[in-house]
Amino acid sequence: MVNVKSTGEILGATIEDLDLSKPISDQDIEIVMRALGEYGVLRFPGQQLSAQDLKSFSSRFGELEINVANAYQAPGHPEVMILSNMKEDGKPIGLQDAGQSWHTDMSYSKMIAFANVLHGIKIPRRNGVPLGSTEFCNMHAAYEDLPAELKTRLDGMTALHDFNKFWEMMRREKGSARPPLTEAQRKAKPPVSHPVFLTHPITGRKVLYANPGYTVRINELPEKESEETLEFLFAHQVQDKYRYAFRWTEGDVLMWENFGTIHNAVADYGSDEHRLILRCQVMANRFFGNAANVAAA
Repeated sequence: MVNVKSTGEILGATIEDLDLSKPISDQDIEIVMRALGEYGVLRFPGQQLSAQDLKSFSSRFGELEINVANAYQAPGHPEVMILSNMKEDGKPIGLQDAGQSWHTDMSYSKMIAFANVLHGIKIPRRNGVPLGSTEFCNMHAAYEDLPAELKTRLDGMTALHDFNKFWEMMRREKGSARPPLTEAQRKAKPPVSHPVFLTHPITGRKVLYANPGYTVRINELPEKESEETLEFLFAHQVQDKYRYAFRWTEGDVLMWENFGTIHNAVADYGSDEHRLILRCQVMANRFFGNAANVAAA
């Protein structure tokens, strides 16, 4: 019997007695779905998965993204991305600086992301302490705590999300070696709009869906008012009271949903402290069909 144990914190639960390398019943998938809505972030400890295993489990939840960074795909499995600071013959084997600031994956896409599924294979440690935590903030709670006047004023408004914002922040603030996006890349990823307050498709409750990584303006407000409002929202949503830090152990599978959380990858390990993680990203088509964007669903 699958056992779901809450962390007792603002987010997070551990799911025990489920071997993800084996076929999972529809009943157990439904348990995982409900737990995602309730806890936002799920840990499946002690897993030994191939890239195919990870892909098979992840695909039970929806359509998988094939990331544009095709140099970092697991061989033969374009849906599985390699996140790593390791090198082979002097060349990186994975994307080295993914997610190192608060954001929501794929909010810059017309079809947003539902869930991320990551498998920790090598986890860096220093003096026995695991490094490279993944932090989360609870967007159900962040919405609920907003001033009533602000909830009323922003209700029905949309925010513009731009892939280039996060990309340039990584180059400017994190010292990333990634080059600027080309004109062709920017045209392939134009800014898109989504509701500022999204109705969570699992819980049916509203969440704050505007994040520091990709959100650039609130469309229905004058520019100055938009900037001030976003500054408030960004500071509000990352308060300590909404935070949960996940500390990795080898063999962990970590799954989170992107509607009700934002996340940040903590890069507190050096180049000689090796990290290797495989990732699948599940898109939200199961909830929003083939709508041109979430606002139209």
